[in-house]
Amino acid sequence: MNRNKETTTVLIIDDSQFIINSVTRMILNYHERAILCLSALSGEKGLSLFETQDVDLVLLDYEMPNMDGIQVLRKIREKDTDTPVIVMTAQMEEEYETMAFSNGATDFIHKPFSEKVITARIEHQLSYANMQKQMRKEIERHKELAEKRLKQNYEILSETIKALAKTIDKKDPYTRGHSERVAFYSRCLAKCCGISDENELNNIYYAGLLHDIGKIGIPATIIRKSTKLTDEEYARIKEHTTIGYEILKKVKSNPLLGLGAHYHHEHYDGTGYPQKLKGDEIPFVARIICVADAYDAMTSHRSYHDTMPQEMVKKQLKEGLGTQFDPQICRIMLNLIDMDVNYLMKQLDTDDYDDDTDEN
Repeated sequence: MNRNKETTTVLIIDDSQFIINSVTRMILNYHERAILCLSALSGEKGLSLFETQDVDLVLLDYEMPNMDGIQVLRKIREKDTDTPVIVMTAQMEEEYETMAFSNGATDFIHKPFSEKVITARIEHQLSYANMQKQMRKEIERHKELAEKRLKQNYEILSETIKALAKTIDKKDPYTRGHSERVAFYSRCLAKCCGISDENELNNIYYAGLLHDIGKIGIPATIIRKSTKLTDEEYARIKEHTTIGYEILKKVKSNPLLGLGAHYHHEHYDGTGYPQKLKGDEIPFVARIICVADAYDAMTSHRSYHDTMPQEMVKKQLKEGLGTQFDPQICRIMLNLIDMDVNYLMKQLDTDDYDDDTDEN
């Protein structure tokens, strides 16, 4: 038998002081464990002790006045499903044993019993309970390790995506921080649309971060051009949606990434690109990014315009409501603007962006 140096507490609940004394003597004569015996002469007092003491095992009499053993057992199991409970009774009918086990007893002993029997039953139940306890600890340990690894992987993924988004933005010094801001606005809009699940909100955030990833495949000379684009150059710029989709479509863990990259330039009235989708044909994440992207374009410095006044931003959004933008999402953006009375939500510094730019 496994020896345990720690004290094991056994609670004896029986309306007979003679039984309590006898069982206590039998247990204390058992030398394999350091055991502390607590006792109660009623179910009510037994429950009180169980709730206030750290009990490792309960020996419970079946037949007691006022509150019988089954009632006590039910109360115990309402609070604790693990602590072993051995029910004791002088009744030999099968129905007593069946009733005890059906209400959560872990063992059943018929009175009178010998010292060898009761100590063997106690040791068996305590050993089993200890094994279960160690198993739960091991499961919790593995769970904590898995959660720690998951958190580390999530942080690595987050940092990698943000680094990639910065790389995209650096192709044009005038759009530094654009992807981070679009991601931030997209998450806010999604939350205001009623999305509360953190995983879904995070997925939308990352879709916002990577919505322009396809610009990796567009020459920097076109992206940075400050004068009007030619038809050929504009056609080349529009390819970033398809390029982005081709890059991200294989990310099965977050399909919103590919959808956001592919469709964020679709217009609600069907006049956008690349597929001229209309209304609800456009994925929800893309409709959100469309509004967030347009808002940031208007409220940040670009090569072709300075930050627009807030009233002008509202005017532009209202004009695009139902044509370029999903009406519901656009109205939410307008409400956010109305709450931003000091126009703080422009060119937000969502991260520390350094000043150097890559000459790609």
